[in-house]
Amino acid sequence: MLTKYGMNQWLTTAVVVYPIIGACIWLADNGEPAWWIPAGFLLMIWLCFAAFFRDPPRRPTSNNLADFLSPADGTVSAIVRVAHHEATNGPALVIRIFLSVLNVHINRSAQNGIVIRLRHQPGRYLDARASAGARVNENLLLTLQLDDGRTYGIRQISGAIARRIVCRANLGDRLLRGQRFGMIQFGSTTELILPQPEEAVRLVREGMRVYAGRTSLARLNPIDSSK
Repeated sequence: MLTKYGMNQWLTTAVVVYPIIGACIWLADNGEPAWWIPAGFLLMIWLCFAAFFRDPPRRPTSNNLADFLSPADGTVSAIVRVAHHEATNGPALVIRIFLSVLNVHINRSAQNGIVIRLRHQPGRYLDARASAGARVNENLLLTLQLDDGRTYGIRQISGAIARRIVCRANLGDRLLRGQRFGMIQFGSTTELILPQPEEAVRLVREGMRVYAGRTSLARLNPIDSSK
């Protein structure tokens, strides 16, 4: 299945490429066998392009509904604690995921929540693998409010190749755990930002491969109502 988020790109490319492939096949069938080579090459290129926009179905591997699922496919490139983050309005645990061009690029909600803030920040297009890229590259921060009132964030960060951030979530939308809300096209980074890092239990380590809507990244301890 191909994602609707890239429909303009993969459909337009198909409209351009397939007539050329058809012409090459017609020439090959009419005594010019060498034309099978460009036909096969163009078909392979289009299939590789379309594969970038693949959108496989996903189910969580854990039945614990308190788990925060990965918002992206890729490799955990950093796990850091920060003294203050705008998504949590306080200290936060940040889990950073690097997506190569070979990964599925669909972004999914990590946990049930209502979108309370969308902030787009223009910036540079450094290599998404570089730590500096997470600080200065173009990005979009999605802040969601949990049912217990706490907030968490998902940040889509562009890279050297990724130049288009797609987010279809709107203010006031309620996103369900694992629900698709956008993508970053052609290599990028995605961050999950959790509140109260001293109470967050991380379930992954740096270097692990994770999958959007399937892999549990962390778990928040419930709020102690007795305090």
